[in-house]
Amino acid sequence: PPTALLAPGFVDLQVNGGGGVMFNDSPDLPTLARIAGAHRGLGTTAILPTLISSDAAIRTQALYAAQSALAASVPGIAGLHLEGPFLNPARRGIHPARMIARPQEADLLELCAPFPAALLITLAPEIVGAATINRLRAAGCVVFGGHSVADFEQAQAGFDAGMSGVTHLFNAMSQLAGRAPGLVGAALLRGYAGIIADLHHVAGASVRIAYQAMGPERLFFVSDAMATTGSDITRFEIDGNLISLSGGKLTDANGTLAGAHISMAECVRNAVSVLGIPLEDALRMASLTPSEAAGLARHGRIAPGTRADFVLLDGALQVRNVWQGGELVSSEHQRITCEG
Repeated sequence: PPTALLAPGFVDLQVNGGGGVMFNDSPDLPTLARIAGAHRGLGTTAILPTLISSDAAIRTQALYAAQSALAASVPGIAGLHLEGPFLNPARRGIHPARMIARPQEADLLELCAPFPAALLITLAPEIVGAATINRLRAAGCVVFGGHSVADFEQAQAGFDAGMSGVTHLFNAMSQLAGRAPGLVGAALLRGYAGIIADLHHVAGASVRIAYQAMGPERLFFVSDAMATTGSDITRFEIDGNLISLSGGKLTDANGTLAGAHISMAECVRNAVSVLGIPLEDALRMASLTPSEAAGLARHGRIAPGTRADFVLLDGALQVRNVWQGGELVSSEHQRITCEG
C-alpha cells in the first residue's frame, strides 16, 4: 500500500450499534447520533442504522428517529435498515424468537409510506412471498433476502419480484450444494451481497470465492457492528440475552454469533492483508458498491456533486484522518468510554 491514501469515507449498510449503545434499546435521535459518531471515528462516514427484529411499536419509533435524524442532518445517518422481523424462524440467528413475524397489512402500510432516504428491508423471501416483495419495491424500499431457508427457486422468485441483494452472505441462509443451490447460489448469480469480513462469520476462502464470483461491483462489506464497536464495553444484551466479546468475536452463552465487533476499515485491512484482495477493490467494496446497492448517489465516491466525505489511511491502512461534509471530524482512532 502507498504511504498515505485518501479514499471515500466508508459506507456501512448494517450497523446495529456502536459507542456502547444498541439502536434497538433506544431508537431515538441521541442514540443515532452516538452510533454515527462512534463509527465516524473509525472512518465510516455514512451508515444505515439497523434495527433487528422487534415489535411494531419499536419499529415505528425507529422509523421516526431515522426521519428526524435525516431532517436534522445528523452527520452520518443515510437512511435505515430494518433487519426483520419477517424472517424464517429456522434461521433467526440471534434475533429474538418472540419477535419473528409474518407481515400484516398494517405493517406493509407503514413500510410503504414515503420515506426520505434509503430504507433497506431484510426479509425471508419464502416467508413473505413475491407479491409483498414487489409491493415494497414499488414503494421505494430496497429489499434484501436474509435469515432464510429459501430454496433456489424461491430465491429466484424473490429476485424476480424486486429483491436486489442479500444480507450477510453465507450467514443465516440456505447454503450452496450441488443439487440445491439455495439462497447463496442465487446471490452468487445475481444482485448485491453484503459480507462480514471479520474472519469469524465467514471463512476467508469463502469470502474469496464470493469475490471471484461476484466481483467488487456486487459484493460489499458490512460490519454488522454491535454496541462494542468504537467502545470499551465487552458485554451487552439483546432482548435479555447476554452477549459477550471474546477473542474479537461476539456470542451468547450458547455460542451463537451475535453481530460483529469490527469496523469497515478492519474489513478492508483483512481483505487486503489476509485475503489478498486488491486494495482498489477492497476500498470499492467499502464505499462505492454499498452506496450503489442502497441507492446513495451522493456517497461512496470522490467526484463533483457528491458529499465531501473522506478517510485518510496510512501505509498500514489505519485510519488517520476523517472528513465529513468537508470538515475534519477525526484525527485519531476514537473510542468512547462508558461509565457504569
